[in-house]
Amino acid sequence: MKVLLTGANGYVGRRLLPELLAQGHEVVCCVRDAGRLGLDAYKLGLVSIWEVDFLDDVRFEHCPKDIDIAYFLIHSMSSSTSDFDTMETQTALNFNRYSAYMKIRQVIYLSGIVNDPKLSKHMLSRNNVEKILYAGQPNLTVLKAGIIVGSGSSSFEIIRDLCEKLPVMVTPKWVLTKTQPIAIRDVIQYLIGVQNRADCFNESFDIGGPNIITYKQMMQLYAKTRGIKLAILTVPIMTPKLSSYWLYFVTSTSYKLAMNLVDSMKVEVVCKDNRLQKMLGIKPISYVDAITLAFEKIEQNLVISSWKDSLVSSRIKKNLSHYIQVPNFGCLKDSKKIKIDNVNQVLENIWAIGGDRGWYYGNWMWQLRGFIDKLFGGVGLRRGRTSPDHLDNGDALDFWRVLLADKENRRLLLFAEMRVPGEAWLEFRIDEDDVLHQIATFRPRGIFGRLYWYSMLPFHFFIFNGMIKNIAQTRSEAFISNGL
Repeated sequence: MKVLLTGANGYVGRRLLPELLAQGHEVVCCVRDAGRLGLDAYKLGLVSIWEVDFLDDVRFEHCPKDIDIAYFLIHSMSSSTSDFDTMETQTALNFNRYSAYMKIRQVIYLSGIVNDPKLSKHMLSRNNVEKILYAGQPNLTVLKAGIIVGSGSSSFEIIRDLCEKLPVMVTPKWVLTKTQPIAIRDVIQYLIGVQNRADCFNESFDIGGPNIITYKQMMQLYAKTRGIKLAILTVPIMTPKLSSYWLYFVTSTSYKLAMNLVDSMKVEVVCKDNRLQKMLGIKPISYVDAITLAFEKIEQNLVISSWKDSLVSSRIKKNLSHYIQVPNFGCLKDSKKIKIDNVNQVLENIWAIGGDRGWYYGNWMWQLRGFIDKLFGGVGLRRGRTSPDHLDNGDALDFWRVLLADKENRRLLLFAEMRVPGEAWLEFRIDEDDVLHQIATFRPRGIFGRLYWYSMLPFHFFIFNGMIKNIAQTRSEAFISNGL
């Protein structure tokens, strides 16, 4: 069958794509930026790419036709605290216009459980999108899930951050809200299982795991599974805004996402029936098993996707291609170069930069910069990186975004997502003479941008000199030099 996959760069989309290819489907990947579809050359040869933003005016010039099944995996919760519902409405309306043109037979929409009478703004928006999609021409199948647990999922990473960093927590009362978490592997089973089933057409199904637990119990079970001591004290006086700041500073989530999550966590998310589980013969795994499986993937470096790589929480609002041409006019630069002996080893060092490895020199200064960035509403360093040694275009890398990861041509280009009065690029390139070039480019915004750059020069002198020297060394020597 011919399958349209929206949100192909998203957390669920990147997990679903390999399964669709394994089934032998002809897959059309919908992305806002074709330059950041993180697939190897082999998989790129198996898919078609349709570059489209469903918020833009509908244009049919490059629109695919004769689609059998379409997956609607688009949401805007991370991108705004105020008008994400308007954005989601526009996206659904535009998708309906495209779906009529493409003659789609079935649309499969992954939504959220909406059984509580007091819905959050987030869930009201999901419910509204469902109504809009039902008004479209294709047969609609809606799968409604609560907390999705898996390596790289936002829920899992937030709980992981809280439990690993805070042995004692003072928590708001919403941690006593009941929820029914489901493993990402089971979500994928359901998404695959409802394909082309007439008894699932124009139907909505709740999907969840076997455990109905509170958020507090989720954290306690996580701590028990990981062998961590954890004490949780619940207080009734923590306001939603204070709760959002609490999540924002302790975890890797953005403030916008934290605000929307807190709003949603006050609402009970429990399945009202298990019809689909019986229809498809699926036996969901427990919450504890989902945690265990997630850590198996992490320890084996097999994390396929992470919510932190999504561009909806990024500073970048345009396609990556808009930033990939590093400017020269009106820019300030710090250029370093060094002759290297072992090209392959140096490439490995470059591709492992950031995250747990750090930045090869003055990590405490990088951490301080990340903390300051958090104080001013930036992303900080807590996003880390999805894989310890692999990078794709568009990946998050601490407070940078990967614009270009071209190992064959020996070039890595990063764009800064920390809060700065201007725009910043960091480039690593090895030329044909085996010379490593490290170039920091800053395009200041007004006088404050220039003052910022010149105030940072003393730090740049030590950091950039130390960084290129340690990258040029062997891995073990770099670790020793960096104090790792």
